[in-house]
Amino acid sequence: MAGMTPPVRVLVVDDDALVRAGLTMMLDGAEGIAVVGEAADGDQVPAATDAHAPDVVLMDLRMPRVDGITAIRRLRARPRPPEIIVLTTFDTDENILSALRAGASGFLLKDTPPARIVDAVRQVAAGEPILSPRVTRRLMARVAVQAGAYARAKAALAVLSPRERDVVVAIGQGRNNADIAAALGMTLATVKTHVSHILTKLDLCNRTQIALLAHDAELS
Repeated sequence: MAGMTPPVRVLVVDDDALVRAGLTMMLDGAEGIAVVGEAADGDQVPAATDAHAPDVVLMDLRMPRVDGITAIRRLRARPRPPEIIVLTTFDTDENILSALRAGASGFLLKDTPPARIVDAVRQVAAGEPILSPRVTRRLMARVAVQAGAYARAKAALAVLSPRERDVVVAIGQGRNNADIAAALGMTLATVKTHVSHILTKLDLCNRTQIALLAHDAELS
């Protein structure tokens, strides 16, 4: 009928045929949503996108030939790409951040209630990013941990002299004592003395801990 809003067109990408069938049945039964195609692997996504012109792609991460992260990057590099929601069982920090950095607009876990998945498709199609509550909590915890580590590292480094901080930066960059001496115009003995003082002042055991501190303070 004239004036009716067209349905949100969805492409389902998952290597498990039963999962694809279940998602298709669930989404096709929802008002205003139509599953227009399926793909069993990331390498099938470009052709399926060309064939079906989806508004939203529901994407698994673990697939045998081309993983979901790679498929997301390839999709986002295309002109006028569809929105992408990751639907996976793998909620590691690495997977979440990689998917979001690659261009996913949403990240849901496969134990998400069906009504929530339907709502997520509608929201993402409308331009609103969506994360499952568990994913949101993980990201918030990660930010809090990183912020705490940064604050502690900056406070620790405040007790160092400017020259000792230069040595910390160089150690964080993976340089050995000889490289540090050459880069900073010091003798090898002076570098070793600075390293010894840094370890004592910061109550650290070895260079690896110095390098980690430099990383936490975003100096490396």
